Amino acid sequence: MPGSDSMGIIPSTHVPAADEVIDAIAEIEMLRRETEKHGGLAMSCTAALQRLQELHDRGQEAMRLHGSQGVHASNVDAVTAEMERVRKLAMVTHQRPNARNPYAEQRRPSWRDAPQNPARNKGRRTMGRAGGR
Repeated sequence: MPGSDSMGIIPSTHVPAADEVIDAIAEIEMLRRETEKHGGLAMSCTAALQRLQELHDRGQEAMRLHGSQGVHASNVDAVTAEMERVRKLAMVTHQRPNARNPYAEQRRPSWRDAPQNPARNKGRRTMGRAGGR
C-alpha cells in the first residue's frame, strides 16, 4: 500500500496485514506443502490449521491488550481468511471418492464373506472300522 511500509496485502484476500503476519502465514504454507509431500494432504492441512490457530489466538490476545486497532484486526482477519482457505483445501480431500475398483461388487464373494451354515447332525460314526453293522 502506498504510504504504509509496515503493511502488506494477502494476495488471495486483499486483506491488509502486518508484514510479520504475512511472513508467518507464508512460512506456515511452505511447511504445509513440505508436509504434504511426505505425509499427505490431510496431515499437512491439520498441522497448518494448528499453527494458524496459534497465530490467530496471539492476534486476538494482541487485540485484547492493545484495543481493536486497525492493524491488529487486519492481522486476525488475514489469519482467519487463511484458515478458511486451508479448511476448504482439507474438505476437498474428504470429498474424493474412494479409490476402489468400481467392478469390485461384481466379483465372486470370497469364502470369508460366505454365510455360515449350521452343523448338521450326521449321527454317530465309528472311526477306523470299515463296514460291519
